[in-house]
Amino acid sequence: MSPNIPLAEKLRPKNLDEVLGQEHLTGEKGTIRKMIENDTLNSLIFWGPPGTGKTTLAEIISEKSGRKFFKLSAVSSGVKDVRDVIDEAKKQNLFSGKSPILFIDEIHRFNKSQQDSLLHAVEKGWIILIGATTENPSFEVVSALLSRSQVYVLKALSYEKLEELIDIAVHSYNLEENTGFTVKEKEAFIQYSGGDARKLINSVELVLNQFKDSGNKEISNEDVLSVLQETMALYDKNGEQHYDIISAFIKSMRGSDPNGAVYWLARMIAGGEDIKFIARRMLILAAEDIGLANPNALVIANNCFQAVNVIGNPEARIILSETAVYLAVSPKSNSTYMAINDALALVKKTGNLPVPLHLRNAPTKLMKDLDYGKDYKYAHSYEGSFVDQDFLPEEIKDVKLYEPGNNATEKKIYDELKKKWNNKY
Repeated sequence: MSPNIPLAEKLRPKNLDEVLGQEHLTGEKGTIRKMIENDTLNSLIFWGPPGTGKTTLAEIISEKSGRKFFKLSAVSSGVKDVRDVIDEAKKQNLFSGKSPILFIDEIHRFNKSQQDSLLHAVEKGWIILIGATTENPSFEVVSALLSRSQVYVLKALSYEKLEELIDIAVHSYNLEENTGFTVKEKEAFIQYSGGDARKLINSVELVLNQFKDSGNKEISNEDVLSVLQETMALYDKNGEQHYDIISAFIKSMRGSDPNGAVYWLARMIAGGEDIKFIARRMLILAAEDIGLANPNALVIANNCFQAVNVIGNPEARIILSETAVYLAVSPKSNSTYMAINDALALVKKTGNLPVPLHLRNAPTKLMKDLDYGKDYKYAHSYEGSFVDQDFLPEEIKDVKLYEPGNNATEKKIYDELKKKWNNKY
């Protein structure tokens, strides 16, 4: 095997037929295939887990569409690098008549000014932008750029596709090295890869290199473990374990167990989970499970989300831990979560009930003549800034949607509501 070209690079697909696991994009009726065949290429963003073929697809699109290919990494490139490439792309455009492709890997790592520097070139058609991201573009790509790009989701490779990839890698290795390896057990390879095709092929090459001069030609899980020297069950960011561990994390905080919360947080951090994903889930929990029992929880969780965006790893673990423990020990209430769910169910059941006349806006004389706003009582004109009046449509005026939770804060809320509304609450 050539020491200069890794096996993963040698096996990089050269056409759409060789791409594994993305048939919804590359298949006979796939959108990427149609785009290339019809030469109707627009700026696009590939969103998917690591090692699913984002870079490969960008290179294939460039090759098959006959366009110049420029590549930048958002990790190491700045605004100047972007502008230099755009200037070069404009020259290529004039020369070839086809807009070159600018591929930006990990585009979610570009800040707003870096992303904004792309806008004009995309609008003018000087470049076709292809961005690759492992993060939700809705959160990580500026809206102006997102609106000018089509987002395509790349799927995590299935277990069967990963098994197929191991067979391809071993076969290729055997051909080049004139060896006769077989893989008896594939679980360790697959678990180590975390669904990342590139990491999977690299691990196959590494293990086979280690056993090339030995008499062992049948590779087991134990052989893989002996070479990779890592705990195989750490964390699978893209598979079932990802969802199981985040579920355990959320349920530990909901169940008021800081020990469980910190343990599952550590499992995610050690496994390389995205810290912003963890922080977002804590934001949701603060509103859904703590709510008005401790309104500060949402503030703390939001501050955590902002802070980890600024700080990054490894120090972000301290902020995440503080927030997780705070949420775990906070009093719990899902009253507002249940209230909005019940309200949505009521809306679905009752449809578009008319707004009561006294609550309607009356900016014109005609509306006033139709009694819009008539008999509305301005709360601040009354003692305690409260006056008894109906705020729901007549058909549902006695419905109760918010039920205060059994905690110190909402007991005070309940007492205040009862004082104002008597039997309504």
